[in-house]
Amino acid sequence: MLALLGAISTAHAADAYPDKPIRMLVGQAPGGGTDVVARLVAKEMTQTLGQSVVVENRTGAAGSIAASVVSNSAPDGYTVLLVSSSYAIDPNLMKLPFDPMKDLVPVSLLAQVPFLLVVNPKLPVKNVGDLLALAKQKQGSLTFASGGPDSSGHLAGVQLMNLSKIPMTHVPYRGAGPALVDVIAGQVDFMFASVLSATPLVKQGQLRAIAVSSDRRSASNPQLPTVAESGVPGYRSGSWYALLAPKNTPPAVLDKLQDAAAKAVHAKVVRDTLSLDGAEPVGSTRQEFQSFLAGEMDKFKKLVEMARASVR
Repeated sequence: MLALLGAISTAHAADAYPDKPIRMLVGQAPGGGTDVVARLVAKEMTQTLGQSVVVENRTGAAGSIAASVVSNSAPDGYTVLLVSSSYAIDPNLMKLPFDPMKDLVPVSLLAQVPFLLVVNPKLPVKNVGDLLALAKQKQGSLTFASGGPDSSGHLAGVQLMNLSKIPMTHVPYRGAGPALVDVIAGQVDFMFASVLSATPLVKQGQLRAIAVSSDRRSASNPQLPTVAESGVPGYRSGSWYALLAPKNTPPAVLDKLQDAAAKAVHAKVVRDTLSLDGAEPVGSTRQEFQSFLAGEMDKFKKLVEMARASVR
């Protein structure tokens, strides 16, 4: 009888959900990419759910403070977490106060953001095939820049080396901005850069874009082939944004959050704003995101290990 009453109570709570404001925690500072996506999505989810979705920034420890707060919150759908792809990288770089695959459950993969593979225009490279041929010729001395060790851009380069079986030299910087400056100056040969920062430089002729890093062509740069179709089968890298909730959140509540999130990223104002950064709206199901996240966790674990093994 107690079990039956508990089930009825849970079902009623799910049916009534939401009946108060929802907190959406973000582990990054206001104004950054993750925060911007969170505020866009929260505004649209508010319209769909009929309750305010309030973004709360809890910075520190590479986003793990916010994730820890959400993982320890009541599993009722009133505290959720919006993350970027660093969520799948950080477990390989530090000890976390929560289990990213057990203490939080997927709600939806919101959007994916490919990199542009850009080279210095003076480099005799027109496509990925040319780049790999030059790298093979230089026997490891071809250089690629990134915003820092173990950053998404660094691991994108490591993945290219791994799949092509051609050694290259990583040159880390303190941020993607200085890295781009040195690619333009010819101090470094190429890098995987954000669409937002690299596109104006490509249009000005300061950089040459030869591919996109996603597994399919980007709507913002449809003329560019993917790295995979350019001779590196299985290649896929880039950033992404997603929504998670505490474990044991009722499936009916997760379904409502998933539906609202998917509608949010496909709303015209959100879609148009995301496209400025080269982001592609997804709005996946919980099951699709679960599979995607497991693959990303596994991929980044291997890439971080390879990156550290390559440091001399």
